[in-house]
Amino acid sequence: MTTLPEGWSTRRPKLDDAAEILALVHACDMASIGEPDYTLDEVREMLTEPNTDMARDCWLALDDEGRIVGWAYPRNANGGSRDFADVYTWPERGTPALRPLLALLMGRMSERAARFGHDPYEVRAGAIPTEQDLIDALTEAGFVFLKQHARMQMSLDGVPLTAPEPPPGVTVREVRGDDEDDMRAVHSVIFQAFADTDHTSNDYDSWRTQLSNEKSLSFDEWFAAEADGRVVGALQSSDAGLDDNEGWVKRLGVLRPYRKRGVGEALLRRAFAVYAGKGRTKAGLGVDLANPTQAARLYYAVGMTPQYRANVYRTYVPARAR
Repeated sequence: MTTLPEGWSTRRPKLDDAAEILALVHACDMASIGEPDYTLDEVREMLTEPNTDMARDCWLALDDEGRIVGWAYPRNANGGSRDFADVYTWPERGTPALRPLLALLMGRMSERAARFGHDPYEVRAGAIPTEQDLIDALTEAGFVFLKQHARMQMSLDGVPLTAPEPPPGVTVREVRGDDEDDMRAVHSVIFQAFADTDHTSNDYDSWRTQLSNEKSLSFDEWFAAEADGRVVGALQSSDAGLDDNEGWVKRLGVLRPYRKRGVGEALLRRAFAVYAGKGRTKAGLGVDLANPTQAARLYYAVGMTPQYRANVYRTYVPARAR
């Protein structure tokens, strides 16, 4: 069924809707993984991400009482050949909005393909393995299973407040957030490191735009690893976990020639020590379990374990200008 029930409607979201959208996402989190796993800052980030226009790309579904019961939005911050389709519907009561929202979003994906100049255009979507209604809707829309991501976490109880010394020849320091050259060096490392993976990275200007949309930035939780006179590794933290007292590693990258030399572990240990020193109770991050750099091995080695896993699905759409 791709039409809404009688009395239901759709409209475009506004930033003022963020708190009610968060309540919707938390209801989905509770139903699928048993605890909230999204913050208000992350909702705002998704609504204002580069190449996501609330007035053209996103929808809310409202039931016959005017309550928000669904939210659909795309993600393609760098304008590349791949987009991500996110659809949330309130468990049970919002299910009738699932397929209509997905149909609207997929129609928009073909227009985005034309806008970004890609034909065909790859579209991905995620679902917790227990979200059978969503999986069924994605399958009916032509999506097929691709791989899994994991949401990793560890307790910071007992973590030393002073990080171990990094490997010989490597130094780890805070990123200088007010230094344009240092920020460019950090971005370059992250961009190059993720070029070896299935992850899409933003160009520098888009990355800085995304940072400017964040409510707060704690650069004392960002770290650069230097060796041979240059930045060879970088860890970007996010304040997204503050409400849950969690230190969040948003991106961790090490240049290929310096991998398997303890650089990534040194960056993580430094971040964990700083998180613990601020009284955070846990640290978290997301990882692609099919990552060819085998990043998950590092996270297991430092004591992190999967909090949950999410399936990733993929399909392709043709470009179609409006």
